[in-house]
Amino acid sequence: MLILNLFQNPIYFVAFIVALLISITIHEFSHAWMADRCGDPTAKLDGRISLNPFVHLDPLGTVFLLLAGFGWGKPVMINPRNFHKRSDELKVAFAGIVANILLALVLAIPIRVALMQGHTIESSGFLSFLNIIVDINLVLATFNILPIFPLDGSHLVEYYLGEEASMTYRQMGPYILLGLILFGQISGNSILFTVMEPLLRVLSFLAKGTFSFTF
Repeated sequence: MLILNLFQNPIYFVAFIVALLISITIHEFSHAWMADRCGDPTAKLDGRISLNPFVHLDPLGTVFLLLAGFGWGKPVMINPRNFHKRSDELKVAFAGIVANILLALVLAIPIRVALMQGHTIESSGFLSFLNIIVDINLVLATFNILPIFPLDGSHLVEYYLGEEASMTYRQMGPYILLGLILFGQISGNSILFTVMEPLLRVLSFLAKGTFSFTF
């Protein structure tokens, strides 16, 4: 379990928490910023266009990230009626995912250079810290792209559903997600990670030139 490994290594624990705060903040800030750009000031009025990590943390999402290796931030509230066009909701939904991937690609540059020169990630505390941030961002992006409500990827499915089907989809989503997470914890066989792993491998290779995963 991830949280046990964190407590066994206090330095890694601190690095993980800092990396987590950075990653979730960027993800949720991007949702709020894009919503405002698309004409909806709800998130702005709610104080969510902010780089203060504590306005973006979701207690349950953070606990799941520690226990299961993936989680979420506090959802950004939006009012789709304020958007310029219907597709703006998709822009807002995927803004956080894109932001996490871009941040991972940028922060992985020193890692890629070091690996090309024959160094290992573990040879430097700085590289190890960057690697944690990169991995958390890739996990957040990959997890949130799953088409299960309330994750960001669910908005793409809802875009093509009618109002009644969308309501049913929203009601069932949290139970499906919780069930999959608990099944993985109890059985030791994570369906979610099995689904996420191929995309994680691709993104990790694009970012670092190798598939090395911190947790």
